[in-house]
Amino acid sequence: MLVPAVAAVAAVDAAAPVGSSGIGVPVVAPMPVSSAEQVRVEQRVTIRISPRAAPMPMMPSAMFAEPDFGGGTRIIERKMGKCLPLGAIAGVSPSSKNKLLLLLRDNRVVSATLDKDCLGRDFYSGFLVARNADGMVCTGRDELLARSGTKCKVNGYKQLIEVED
Repeated sequence: MLVPAVAAVAAVDAAAPVGSSGIGVPVVAPMPVSSAEQVRVEQRVTIRISPRAAPMPMMPSAMFAEPDFGGGTRIIERKMGKCLPLGAIAGVSPSSKNKLLLLLRDNRVVSATLDKDCLGRDFYSGFLVARNADGMVCTGRDELLARSGTKCKVNGYKQLIEVED
């Protein structure tokens, strides 16, 4: 038994010519299902690291003071592991030739040495890197993509440390 409203629509459709619904909307025949299709959904996350100015080791008032040529501090490089947490990188600044200065969220500065054929200045506007399952940027594995189109792998990381003489 049909509900009266559905019966009225069915009666209008039965009286209407083939290909129309009787209310001005064309009837579309359902498409036959020929075979089952497989759909594969992939997700790729790309992280953008923005350029930032390197932190100044001295206070602005010290810039205008008389220079002190006795002793002082110098910066040395200390070896690090082969991977760096991607979430720890706050910014990047190009350095000499094939090096980048990575500014970390905990105020550390890390020098990243790129492949020999890569120039640090290509990364003046930051870089993109694909997020891996482990959330790390590792030497020899991950590529940094400059916004200019250059792709480079990191050969090593070294932490920059300020020491007093």
